[in-house]
Amino acid sequence: MLCISNLKMPLQSDPESLAARCAAAFGVPREAVLSCTLSRNALDARKKNDIHFLCTVQVTLSPKDEKRVLEKKLPNVHKAQDYEKRELCVGTRRLPGPVIVAGLGPAGLFAAYALARYGYRPIVVERGKSVEERALDVERFWAGGTLDVESNVMFGEGGAGTFSDGKLTTRIKDPRAHEIIRTLIEFGAPESIGILAKPHIGTDRLRVVVANMRRRIESLGGEIRFSTTLTGISQKDGSLSGVTLLRQGIVSEQPCSVLVLATGQGARDTYGMLDRSGLELAPKAFAVGVRIEHEQSMIDRAQFGELAGHPRLGAAEYHLSAKAEERGVYTFCMCPGGMVVASSSGSEQVVTNGMSDYARDGRNANAAIVVSVGPEDFGRGALDGMRFQEELERRAFFAGGGDYRAPASRVGDFIRRCAPKAFGGIKPTYRPGVRAADLYGCLPDFIAEGVRFGILAFARQLKGFDHEDAVLTAIESRTSSPVRILRGPSGEATRVGGLYPVGEGAGYAGGIVSAAVDGLRAAEEILSRYRPD
Repeated sequence: MLCISNLKMPLQSDPESLAARCAAAFGVPREAVLSCTLSRNALDARKKNDIHFLCTVQVTLSPKDEKRVLEKKLPNVHKAQDYEKRELCVGTRRLPGPVIVAGLGPAGLFAAYALARYGYRPIVVERGKSVEERALDVERFWAGGTLDVESNVMFGEGGAGTFSDGKLTTRIKDPRAHEIIRTLIEFGAPESIGILAKPHIGTDRLRVVVANMRRRIESLGGEIRFSTTLTGISQKDGSLSGVTLLRQGIVSEQPCSVLVLATGQGARDTYGMLDRSGLELAPKAFAVGVRIEHEQSMIDRAQFGELAGHPRLGAAEYHLSAKAEERGVYTFCMCPGGMVVASSSGSEQVVTNGMSDYARDGRNANAAIVVSVGPEDFGRGALDGMRFQEELERRAFFAGGGDYRAPASRVGDFIRRCAPKAFGGIKPTYRPGVRAADLYGCLPDFIAEGVRFGILAFARQLKGFDHEDAVLTAIESRTSSPVRILRGPSGEATRVGGLYPVGEGAGYAGGIVSAAVDGLRAAEEILSRYRPD
């Protein structure tokens, strides 16, 4: 099979014409193409008068025709790579105790699934609730109810990504990424994620996938313990020997020989416990800013011109960046047709994030505008970045009125640094609500000025970005983990053998796919060493 990439397909082209276009690119008759399969579809909207798709296609020719095409050494044509599901080699060493996976976000979910598939019967502990119960708790909080500090957007089955756009775009080149996508489709994700250059599931469909994977883990012998918090680790002679768990106020000791530590970045008490337990932690750079909302129709017009609204285009996206005095300012986690959501996980904290359903059919588009921060801004201690986040989230809480409303401002008022006025034609989507506030009062000066610089710079890249009535909502503080749990070449923590820190919370991933790959990689290391009971 051959692979041809960057094959141009006009927006109006009939999908049935794909084989003919491949034949023309190869310089062979149409009948020479025995089969063709679209494997990647990327929208190219750089020129508004020539919006088209750039496709990667797997093409089957006869051996004779394939040889002739390869001899031409055509650009963008090569032998197709096979991404068949891998079967892994299992080790021979006996496991002296159970395998525990702490956290059921993407890293923990895929680690547990791989271990369960090979007969290891992992015990999975998750401090939050099942995705079905968690969704009810989150909706109750968004409607103005009490925040459940153990079941919220950050804590619970599926991790923080469950209440997001479900973006699957990743920059990593690990072939395991293809396996992650295939597995998500197997458990209910739309098949389109297998070919889109910027795939997304949507929070509505991602919840179904997560629940289906959990049920499969249980059917394979894995045990899921919800509302169970990891509160301590025990070690002997430099290796893990057990963990301490808390469930419904009862503390228990659980012997184990392997721990996949897949807690998310919101588990600040876990970071403190690990630091006290002697693990090697280091501060890590991240970014802080606000969420901006525009009408999606305006973003569509700015990106697609007269073709805005075309059924094959969907809701437009953007990714913008600039430099503010050598400090990076960029948009992050853009959610077309979505909403800004409350992502607090602790008392007296306001945290924002973005979310879209699969259809991306909401009135507003939103994205974070964030400014890079590093240890030089918040301190060199391992947990100083975490404390910096907490302080900013507390400021936002009180600026919003002290009742989990978020402080918000019109872009025009923010740019001119004038008293916030009533919101105009663009209505904030954040629940449980917003309070008009001067955002300079809850952001450090360098972040506020960085955001202001970014808005003006981005308006030169995307028409209308600085619209007077666009809404800014604070604070976007959890773009990535502020801490990295150091690990060695085997993936084990540098000071505790048998403990595998993985995923975004450990400082080694930046999204659903990269976190899932990191968890899968740890599971494979465990598989290669030990045999199942």
